Amino acid sequence: MTYTVDSGHLERARALLAGHPVVDGHNDLPWALREQSGYDLDACDIAIDQTGRLHTDLARLREGGVGAQFWSVYVPAELGGGHAVSATLEQIDCVRALAARYPDHLRIALTADDVEAAWADGRIASLMGAEGGHSIDNSLATLRALYALGVRYMTLTHNDNVPWADSATDEPAANGLTRFGEEVVREMNRLGMLVDLSHVAPDTMRDALRVSRAPVIFSHSSSRAVCDHPRNIPDDVLTSLAANGGVAMATFVPKFVLPEAIEWTKAADEHVEAAGFHRFDTSPEATKVRTEFETANPRPVATPATVADHLDHMREVAGIDHLGIGGDFDGTPFTPDGLSDVAAYPNLIAELLGRGWSEPDLAKLTWGNAVRVLRAAEDTARDLSRTEAPSIATIEQLDG
Repeated sequence: MTYTVDSGHLERARALLAGHPVVDGHNDLPWALREQSGYDLDACDIAIDQTGRLHTDLARLREGGVGAQFWSVYVPAELGGGHAVSATLEQIDCVRALAARYPDHLRIALTADDVEAAWADGRIASLMGAEGGHSIDNSLATLRALYALGVRYMTLTHNDNVPWADSATDEPAANGLTRFGEEVVREMNRLGMLVDLSHVAPDTMRDALRVSRAPVIFSHSSSRAVCDHPRNIPDDVLTSLAANGGVAMATFVPKFVLPEAIEWTKAADEHVEAAGFHRFDTSPEATKVRTEFETANPRPVATPATVADHLDHMREVAGIDHLGIGGDFDGTPFTPDGLSDVAAYPNLIAELLGRGWSEPDLAKLTWGNAVRVLRAAEDTARDLSRTEAPSIATIEQLDG
């Protein structure tokens, strides 16, 4: 199956992205570089076409109309404790190394003004998001250190619970946020670090929305009403998100957007794990095993139309001011047909144009909403810093 796009809509999409580029909420290139080359940027040079190896390289970022990227500084929850902290620091170091190596293309951004200035200078603004509260090892001082190093959002959990917050894909333990979890959210607000609710359980979403004094984000999640996967956002949460002022960044991962792909992906993951690889392994050896499974068991295929179905519903529930895009490229082994890599964003915009989305609305989706929320978090932090000192609370004090 090959997705085809209307040439007229595609031309309009490319023109729109030239003025209102994509701010993508989540790309796992740093972890892919760790897995594939041990951060050796000569061995995996994204100035060279990496098609077939990575979803991301510089030329395809340009082709896709990407103006700003939140690079995920993800580490697996299995690391835990100090190992998770040090691995997160290595991920941050990788992003900074990429920006230093490719200064004509990438520029580290810490603020909304930085994002706008980078794009005005022809650079792709490079922000960082930590994927999972295990990266702070139950320490608010470590949270502050990550912020000082440039991390501008933290996903409260990854696939496993943390001691203070429940994950969407683990058994409930805290029933949302604990008292310390609420303190984490408040400290993130005080710092100006965006609270990311992708990966968290619905009760954690609701607790965070209740506690947060700044807009929150979902860096890479779609609609649970359209595809009933626990990683997606229930409608009541989307409604609350609008009241909060936050942004839900629709993801492209097939098992999150296409109901038929849920069981197929589970079987594919089990096949890869039976061969001795982690289900997120992107090495050539793991990819070969996965490809063999797909050859024998053709996968259900998502397309830009599948993702557009989610965005249509999310717009109806939350409103156009609360939508964005978070592809999760290089963090998923499978991608939709027509959204295979970072060059493909114009296909999604063309699909939405064909559905009657206006260019001003699309400009909010791609650029405006994400920049607004980043600036709102900064404004909240500026106000809170006048009256609040850094929290010295510990998990033992609050949850002991």
